[in-house]
Parts: sequence; C-alpha cells; structure tokens
Amino acid sequence: MISSLSIGVLALQGSYDAHLQSLKRFSVNARLIHHAEDLASIDALIVPGGESTTMLELLKKTGYFWEELQQFVHKKPSLGTCAGAILLASNVENPTQDCLGALDITVQRNAYGRQLQSSIHDGRCKFDDSDIELVFIRAPKIVRTGSAVEVLAEHDGSPIWVKQGQTMAATFHPELTSNAIVYEKWLENIKPDITALLKF
Repeated sequence: MISSLSIGVLALQGSYDAHLQSLKRFSVNARLIHHAEDLASIDALIVPGGESTTMLELLKKTGYFWEELQQFVHKKPSLGTCAGAILLASNVENPTQDCLGALDITVQRNAYGRQLQSSIHDGRCKFDDSDIELVFIRAPKIVRTGSAVEVLAEHDGSPIWVKQGQTMAATFHPELTSNAIVYEKWLENIKPDITALLKF
C-alpha cells in the first residue's frame, strides 16, 4: 500500500536526486520541487545539500519562491541536510546570509574546512546508540541551539543532527549512505506508523 504522504525534494541545485533515490525505500509519494507552485502539492519538504549561496540566489531571483518556501517551512515538516541545514537555520555565520528561520539554531558555514577537508566518520545516534555513517562535505557546524531544539546526534562535541517540532536538520549527508535512520526518524515524526511502510 502506498502512503498518502507526499514528500518533495527542493531541486534547484545540489544532491536532490540522491535524496529522491533514498526515499524509494519508503512507500511514500516523492517528487522534485522546481517551482514555488509545486509546494502546494506536498506535505513535507527536503532541502538538500549543495551550495547554500547558490540556492539562495536562485530562490530570490523572483522573490516569490523565497517567500513561499519561507511560509512552507514554518507551517509544514522539513528536513535540511548540509546546505539545507544552513537555509533552515535562524542565524548563519562565516559569513552571514539570509535564512528561512525554521529552526532556532546558529550555523557556521564551512566550519570543517573546504572541499579537500571532506571526510567520513562513524557516529552514534541517541535513539538506540547505534553507529551512523557521517559524510561531511564542506560541512557547516551548529554552534548554538535554542531551548526548543533537541540534539539527536553529536560529533566531536558539536550537534550534527537536530530536531524542533516536525523539522530536522543534519550537517552531514544521509543521502550518500545506506543508513536510512535520518529519513526514518523524520518520517516517523510526521507519520508515526511510517516504519510499517518501509519497503526493505
């Protein structure tokens, strides 16, 4: 049975196709979001990794897309990864830039270094103390979390996966690993019986 849950992946730039492929392990309706008008057809949104300044420029080209996206992420569930976490934040440093303000966090861009400093680590998540593969590519660092923000995983003492209501952000790239826990926990938060819809 296919879930009635419709998940969109913002498809302006970055690793949106990898997210779409990752969602195939769940029986949900998943589609790419290219225009502001597409937001009306989805229940939740993934903002992928990529280049946050490029995505910001594309979103603000007309202004309408940026405004519609801002309204969406404040009302409906969203998941931001890497650059997506930067866009969902309430404050951005190094340098400062506009953000959507869906999560009460401050994010520092490129905190782990440039492309050459990209790395893969093993981490632990709080749900079952299991290992989780962490792929960092020009990753941001969450340097402040508000009182309503729950930290779901840390690496070297810094939050790398956080949750506020039905919105989550990860500074790593879950779409580049075989571990589905980030998607699973986000979807469970939206629809508690979603794990029954896992395909494999």
